[in-house]
Amino acid sequence: MTGYRTHDVAVRGGSLRVGSWRSDGLADGAPERVVLAVHGITSSHLAWPLVARRLTGTTMAGGAGAQPPSTLVLAPDLRGRGRSAGLPGPWGMSRHAEDLAAVLDQLAPGSQAVVAGHSMGGFVAVMLAVRRPELVAALVLVDGGVPLVLPEGWTLQTAVKDGLGPAAQRLSMSFPDRDAYRNFWRGHPAFAEGFSAAVRDYVDYDLDPDGPPWHSSCRAEAMAADHAEQFVDGPVDRAWPQLTAAVTFLRAPRGLFDEPGGLYPPHGLEYWRARYPELTVREVEGVNHYTITLGEIGAEAISDCVAEHLDSIKPATA
Repeated sequence: MTGYRTHDVAVRGGSLRVGSWRSDGLADGAPERVVLAVHGITSSHLAWPLVARRLTGTTMAGGAGAQPPSTLVLAPDLRGRGRSAGLPGPWGMSRHAEDLAAVLDQLAPGSQAVVAGHSMGGFVAVMLAVRRPELVAALVLVDGGVPLVLPEGWTLQTAVKDGLGPAAQRLSMSFPDRDAYRNFWRGHPAFAEGFSAAVRDYVDYDLDPDGPPWHSSCRAEAMAADHAEQFVDGPVDRAWPQLTAAVTFLRAPRGLFDEPGGLYPPHGLEYWRARYPELTVREVEGVNHYTITLGEIGAEAISDCVAEHLDSIKPATA
């Protein structure tokens, strides 16, 4: 991947793996514009290449056009996922926010970032913006970050089992080879319209590198602990009133299983928009909860929104 590299950032308990994409000619230590991209609950930093390439100009879609300003995109594997799976708990939004602050402090010192968070990554982004507001210029919440309402009769344990479905189920499964794992994902309804190269790379990276047998690198105990903090009356809900950064929410109209209605019903977002005037809500047509980052339509919508926020802040100085 052009412009792509990885870093290991010192955090509490060990090292956090971080992927980065950098515009050509951008010198180490002095990025003009910084984006921090935070993945979802069982995901990894390879949820973000399509967005990162657009923002850095390492892949220009659609022919002629001006090269975007020099940009650095940082995307960590959150604690308990990807190549950060070995980091110890406790997990939770505050610990993840602490890790993200370390990423910015070490890889983009002195910069203020636009933070894009997908799904659970949106909740981490909100917590970072409250705990370290000087690091965050604006938030782009991608189908996440707004506290969820626990359905009537559900417990948090039910929400993990029924709400996350195959995403949670796969963490206890083993696969004989990489093709078997790819086939598992090919059968996921979110990717019924096509299994792209970006999805293939995302799926391959999700496997623990110590196989065979092969299994997801995401730790089930990390997922369960983090999922419990995404609901109304949880820590992120209590943090929202302290937000000062501009917030744009990008809604996917279809859900984790490509079902209509999505993760966030529009009426629920209207409640939050009325409660927090700094929140702007945009619909991204033609995507589901996965393809909003792993498909070209969603990647374009996210990168355009992030670029708008980047254009509104002053470049960092060395």
